[in-house]
Amino acid sequence: MSTDQVKVKPSGLAWRLVKDQLISEEQMRNAYEGAMAEGQSFVQHLVQQKLLDSRRIALAASHEFGVPLLDLSAFEPSNFPMSLVDERLIRKHRALPLLKRGNRLFIALSDPTNDQALEEIRFNTGLSTDAILVEEDKLNVAIEAALQANDTTNISEFQDADLENLELGGDDDEQRAESDANIDEAPVVRYINKVLVDAITCGASDIHFEPFEKFFRIRFRQDGLLREVGNPPLNLAGRLTARLKVMSRMNIAERRVPQDGRIKLKLSATRDIDFRVNTLPTLYGEKVVLRILDSSAARVGIESLGFEVEQREAFLKAIKKPYGMILVTGPTGSGKTVSLYSALNILNEPEINISTVEDPVEIQVAGINQVNLNPKSGLTFAAALRAFLRQDPDIIMVGEIRDLETAEIAVKAAQTGHLVLSTLHTNDAPQTLTRLANMGVAPFNIASSVLLIMAQRLARRLCTHCRTPVDLPREALREEGFKDDEIDEGLTIYGPVGCEHCNKGYRGRVGIFQVMPISEAVTRLILEGGNSMQLADQARLEGIADLRASGLRKVKAGVTSLEELNRVTKE
Repeated sequence: MSTDQVKVKPSGLAWRLVKDQLISEEQMRNAYEGAMAEGQSFVQHLVQQKLLDSRRIALAASHEFGVPLLDLSAFEPSNFPMSLVDERLIRKHRALPLLKRGNRLFIALSDPTNDQALEEIRFNTGLSTDAILVEEDKLNVAIEAALQANDTTNISEFQDADLENLELGGDDDEQRAESDANIDEAPVVRYINKVLVDAITCGASDIHFEPFEKFFRIRFRQDGLLREVGNPPLNLAGRLTARLKVMSRMNIAERRVPQDGRIKLKLSATRDIDFRVNTLPTLYGEKVVLRILDSSAARVGIESLGFEVEQREAFLKAIKKPYGMILVTGPTGSGKTVSLYSALNILNEPEINISTVEDPVEIQVAGINQVNLNPKSGLTFAAALRAFLRQDPDIIMVGEIRDLETAEIAVKAAQTGHLVLSTLHTNDAPQTLTRLANMGVAPFNIASSVLLIMAQRLARRLCTHCRTPVDLPREALREEGFKDDEIDEGLTIYGPVGCEHCNKGYRGRVGIFQVMPISEAVTRLILEGGNSMQLADQARLEGIADLRASGLRKVKAGVTSLEELNRVTKE
């Protein structure tokens, strides 16, 4: 009998579930075929497709085969003997080594009839293997946590030669010599490289290396939230920090003041990733934060940002204007830079001269003249803007309008035949107009230069594999902002669950926008000195959705959850 035929034949556990009338025979056979097609185990497929919960499956298996049922959530993942079994086998068979007693190795499985897993592990380890029954959902969590703990603490065991051979910018010969003299290269270099690659792989935006009195931790900011990914030994904190400082061309002897640097990681012949690095002296050593700057973000199509149709059309119409000012507003990390570069990418043609000044340049784009702010040498936003105006520009992008001088030069540039794009830190679009007025910009200059203001936030996207409908009372939906006719139409709201495809029920982020073109009525209000509330009322009269209304559309479409929308928009 071939291996394929053995795989197709339903296991004893499958027949037990049918016998106990937990599923029908037809469901069982369909589940087997589905599991085969998707390369999953039978139990994994049942749980993922919500045909049966993992607790019921585990109890049925325990009664049928007399195998003890163990609660994995009561164990510390870092204590599992992961080094005894190859990671490939753990992932292939979804088998977790729990405990070694003499020559016996106890293996956690959600299907105790998986003899192939026990045999392969027995052959590879030379140990006698015994199955311990666990619940499928808890097994998923425990495997990932144990592998992660093993990755981050046993750094001397890394053998991956590719991690040593990664090309890293930011090292010159003098610094390399200094590095060799001060750092145990072999494990530390591989470990730092692995952390950087892991952060890129999981889509993190920032990496935090944080020393404390009794522990050292590493955290990734993923989809806007920080999560802990490792706790290297505390005695390695100085070496890890020194390695990062060497890579980013900082003075490793200086530990009393903050420093800034940059790392370039060459992943392949066609893809480089830049890291903006900052150190900060804390009570127990230097904290190092790396911001991941991926130039591929500039190539994100404007369709992928999350605009509603009418919002996208208004934005595209504004950026095609020959002159005027477009302002994007929102808190740090809300995606303002990506939105601006998506616009610049559309406008980037050989016939157009585009210049940008930023603090610092986060996304490098060929064909655009990009300038890094350097206040120490006198290169401020205002100084760069003055220089741009003598460089025959068509389009100017200012990283942020922070003061009256920058604001006035940007306004004059917009009034004299240039398209100016910039950002401010305000809560919504109407407040941006009053912020400019409070800076000291004359109402007439605001009204005659600003074309469009866009406020934005980033909300986490629900995982399409595991999202689940949430039942909320009518009154609760009304309080959240949904209209009666929307509720009457059969409104379905989804919430997060969490599966192997996502991070706690979410995967990726989507923009929530308020796109406000400056109409004649808004212009009149500006000239009359109207406040932000009056401007917001006028925007509503013109049918412009605020951030909350735009977010509710995303919730209604199942793109994000009400919980996530409240996190990013409720004040």
